[in-house]
Amino acid sequence: MKLHASTPAGANTITAYGDDYIAVNGARRDSNVIVTAAEVRDWNAADFEHLCAENFAELATLGVEIVLLGTGARQRFPHPRLTAALGAAHVGLEVMDSKAACRTYNILVAEERRVALALLFE
Repeated sequence: MKLHASTPAGANTITAYGDDYIAVNGARRDSNVIVTAAEVRDWNAADFEHLCAENFAELATLGVEIVLLGTGARQRFPHPRLTAALGAAHVGLEVMDSKAACRTYNILVAEERRVALALLFE
């Protein structure tokens, strides 16, 4: 018997990743990006040190229940005052290194959860 994860038809999935890129449905991206099941777009966040409240306010408008924040090669937590817009919109936030965020995103998309992946490249 062959076992494999299934994903909803047409959903964006992470098909590859490395230290300085990800591939969404085979298309390589090497700049900060937001990925949802339906959309892939550039994220205007400069880098971790320059994250601002507006970056998280943008994520709060995506209509998702959880945001996975990939902070590069290591896990780093943004200050809670920056992420307040997510809490106000009742959107959960999980922070992890980018590779773990990619793996977790694929699992949640396969479960048909409303999830967004926000990745920062260093």
